[in-house]
Amino acid sequence: MKVREVMTRKAECVGPEDTIQQAALKMKNLDVGPLPVCGENDRLAGMITDRDIVVRCVAEGQDPRSAKVRDIMSEGISYCFEDDDVTEAARQMKDKQIRRLVVLNSDKRLAGIVSLGDLAVETRGDEQVAGKTLEAVSHPA
Repeated sequence: MKVREVMTRKAECVGPEDTIQQAALKMKNLDVGPLPVCGENDRLAGMITDRDIVVRCVAEGQDPRSAKVRDIMSEGISYCFEDDDVTEAARQMKDKQIRRLVVLNSDKRLAGIVSLGDLAVETRGDEQVAGKTLEAVSHPA
């Protein structure tokens, strides 16, 4: 089974120059915790999460109305390609202990996000994939 068959499509992103408040509002409207950060030509630049906003912005006393996404986003994030097998995506999630993986198309542009939940729901026939991935992701580093 390919990642494109299980991923969440139409993932939205924010730009590095957007304010933290804009990112938080987008998270609220989409009812999501993580958002990919896309730079020039919709190329993946990083990831920002609701936790990043709290820990790296609010707790540090920054003003979310003026602080920029680039200042608190995580760079060098893991990703897979939509043509990859779900077992490869699951392996990456296990190895890096992450619950979500950005999915890129062959042009290295954002195609979607695959989550641990996507793997659990869509690979019901192969409980090894979801179960082993959840076990590894949940294990303390």
